[in-house]
Amino acid sequence: MTRDLRLVGVSLLCWGIGEGAFFIFLPIYLGQLGADPAAIGAVLGLSTAAMAVTLIPAGVLADMFGRRTLMIAGWAVGALAGAVMYFAETLPVFVAGVVLYGFTGFVVSPLNSYVTSARGRLTPARALGFVGSLFHAGAILGAFVGGLVGERIGLRFVFIGATSLFVVSTFLIFFARHQPVEAPGPGHRYRPLLRNSAFGRFLLLAGIMVFALYLGTPLAPKYLQEIHDVPLSTIGLLGSLLETGIVVFSLVLPRLGPRRGLLLAHLLVGLGLVSLWRGTNAVWFGAGYLLTGAMRTSRLLLTAQADIYLHRSQIGLAYGVLETVGSGMLVVAAPIAGWLYAIEPDLPLRAGLVLIAASLLTQVRGLPAHPEAIPLAGRAEES
Repeated sequence: MTRDLRLVGVSLLCWGIGEGAFFIFLPIYLGQLGADPAAIGAVLGLSTAAMAVTLIPAGVLADMFGRRTLMIAGWAVGALAGAVMYFAETLPVFVAGVVLYGFTGFVVSPLNSYVTSARGRLTPARALGFVGSLFHAGAILGAFVGGLVGERIGLRFVFIGATSLFVVSTFLIFFARHQPVEAPGPGHRYRPLLRNSAFGRFLLLAGIMVFALYLGTPLAPKYLQEIHDVPLSTIGLLGSLLETGIVVFSLVLPRLGPRRGLLLAHLLVGLGLVSLWRGTNAVWFGAGYLLTGAMRTSRLLLTAQADIYLHRSQIGLAYGVLETVGSGMLVVAAPIAGWLYAIEPDLPLRAGLVLIAASLLTQVRGLPAHPEAIPLAGRAEES
């Protein structure tokens, strides 16, 4: 394992503690500031939209000027967003902070391409799983502490602690070494990618998958608090279990290979939604959150699966396009979940189960098991 991979992992560990402390409580805190369920879904969708519009430009800039510069910028914006959320005393200002935090998502494609280039002897799936597991290991602790702080002195105070950790994480990422810009080879850097029909079909499958896996989860904390009277400290523990599931699945599922891991992720998230929907106590809810952690791991596996379609000089843009498709589905899913919740609180969970079953059938037929399964005419041209 390379030095840079370890350094990025430690930085993400700190960031994970900070984000984990507040992220699961966003629907609840937005409600405390006066937002109704539909508005909460819209805010979450808007935050994701802020990320979506930056992903492709960030990927292109990373390919052209280097990944480390974009990573440092993303870390710095996140620290600023945390401060805005802490100092916000009204709903509009807080929403501005949430949307600004969404903009930090532009770092995803440069980060993923940095990690896959700094992976050493690890496979792309295992390198991404390693750094992802450290981020979510931090979030395990963060969610637990955030729940305690929120219950005892108020949710607002978790944001100052998160901001402090974001500053530490930003300091650490400065020590990651610059990576040389990949030469595109003869011809246009991205023209082969635009003609890559296999990658285009993969993007369609990825969009279906992300929407299906996410729909049941955005308002789950609000559902548990309002329908089952689950206290904030317990919701914090459930958030820790969610992050625990992400860590475990980020280490285990990549060992199965991206395709098998993605198929198993469907089954795990489906079982998790059943536990949240039909459960009646903290044990069932804990199992639900633990299992739905496979949803986050599926995003890493999609990135690893995409690698077999691509030339190295194109990965910044390609990862940006992939993340934009995924984020676009989150933008659509969050307000739909809020609308469904307003009709009936458990409706997002039930709809999510139906879509997961449909997505699983689609992925079984559509995802190639090996690079050799992709027709040569459909791959990006190598140079």
